[in-house]
Amino acid sequence: MTDLPRTERSGPDRRKQPESLLAGLDLLASGVVVLDTDGLVVFINQAAEQLFELSARTLDGQSFARLFVNGRIIDALVEEACNNAFGQKHQELILERAGREPLMLSSTAVVLDSPLGSLLLEFRLIEHRMRHDRESKLLDSAQANRELVRNLAHEIKNPLGGLRGAAQLLETELPSPVLREYTQVIIKEADRLQALVDRLLAPHRHARVVAPMNIHEVFERVRSVVQAEYGPSLVIERDYDASLPDFQGDKEQMIQVVMNIVRNAAQALNGQGQIILRSRIARQITIGQRRRRLALDLHVLDNGPGIPESIRDRIFFPLVTGREGGSGLGLSLAQSFVQQHGGVIECESRPGRTEFRILLPLA
Repeated sequence: MTDLPRTERSGPDRRKQPESLLAGLDLLASGVVVLDTDGLVVFINQAAEQLFELSARTLDGQSFARLFVNGRIIDALVEEACNNAFGQKHQELILERAGREPLMLSSTAVVLDSPLGSLLLEFRLIEHRMRHDRESKLLDSAQANRELVRNLAHEIKNPLGGLRGAAQLLETELPSPVLREYTQVIIKEADRLQALVDRLLAPHRHARVVAPMNIHEVFERVRSVVQAEYGPSLVIERDYDASLPDFQGDKEQMIQVVMNIVRNAAQALNGQGQIILRSRIARQITIGQRRRRLALDLHVLDNGPGIPESIRDRIFFPLVTGREGGSGLGLSLAQSFVQQHGGVIECESRPGRTEFRILLPLA
């Protein structure tokens, strides 16, 4: 945490200053609260407002510890800060609010030598930290797998063409129709493998056609196609935020992304169940280790049996599938297309609920 700017102003006017002097803290993904020597709130950033579900206006000048059933933890930190018992302190804690789920947090307390306040508290949800680690691992492994698959596909492609050509030449020399059946098997299997190789190389072949697009048009296109395929036994519900802005992206790629995910859900449900398409806006979120002010937050949920645990951590790898007859390329291609847009796809699954979350940066 960098040192905060000093100011000569103090006393009653100090609460008029943090908005300008501490404004940079609003850019952080973590929640930040600045307290005075009495434990009263001097400043709270946007991430902390969202974390604690309270506005800065409501909290200004209020006791931060009194928000929590176990607020003595905060009082103790303020007391230690006033006594210079530490300069910086890291700990994991659970803050409990009446009638709310407890918050499991990783916290950093920093003693301030500034008229702005005496103690700066930085909070991160532990699950957010786990998500960040999981996302980093996913991006790294996806990149490595894409390189491996691309190189492998190129190595397969040339000999495959020679194999097919040799089978065609051999077929012209064979007098018996029975023998020509064997060359047809070779040709057809070579064509099938060629189609597979083409799909593996698809994300690298074509330049993206970027233009303004409405993500709800993508959702509606996919919904109408999948609904027509499966009929009324499959319920596809819409939960859209109509205020979402247009998005700069490749519309065909995004249709393919959503189509692959929704079709997988429909197949997992055997065409009978519920799929929800949800759109929201995410603010001050980190995607691929980059801080984003705004992002599209898209969800595809189903109430199917869930992804088998044996492949749950590998579903975005090429050729991994939990469905008999599946190619294992749909989610791999979807992840590649989304990453080309600077985003990421995440998945959480358990029996009765599978949720794919697509994050796409807007700003």
